[in-house]
Amino acid sequence: MIVSLLCYCRFMKSSYPALSTRLSKQALELSIAAPQVVAQRVTRMALAGANPSARDQKEFKQMSDEKVTAFYESWTAIWAQMYKSQFAIAQTMMSAMTTAMVAGKQPSAASTLSALSRETSKVLSAGIAPVHRKAVSNAKRLSRG
Repeated sequence: MIVSLLCYCRFMKSSYPALSTRLSKQALELSIAAPQVVAQRVTRMALAGANPSARDQKEFKQMSDEKVTAFYESWTAIWAQMYKSQFAIAQTMMSAMTTAMVAGKQPSAASTLSALSRETSKVLSAGIAPVHRKAVSNAKRLSRG
């Protein structure tokens, strides 16, 4: 998923530098933070053994709870952004058709494709944001000990 996001961001960079930069940054930071968190937690589990302490049990429970929460937040963010994006794309399409009709020409697909690309970036960024936020904060928290 991260590789495809980075490829998509390279494609977007020329058209929408701010959106593609934000998405690239989120994907890169997530690809670094997630393995760090996994390594720290697996090490903690191995060291805890068969009888983990209360502190370890709390961390293990938090680990599963926050995954569910982050993914629910991600799905909600994707849904909300897609809802907004549908209107933005429809508005762009209607504007292109109206402009073309007034000019007596065939509508151009360029503005619609541009809006579709821009809105896709917004959806991807909204979806990755909660998972990114949690993974990066966990990497910082767990690295402190």
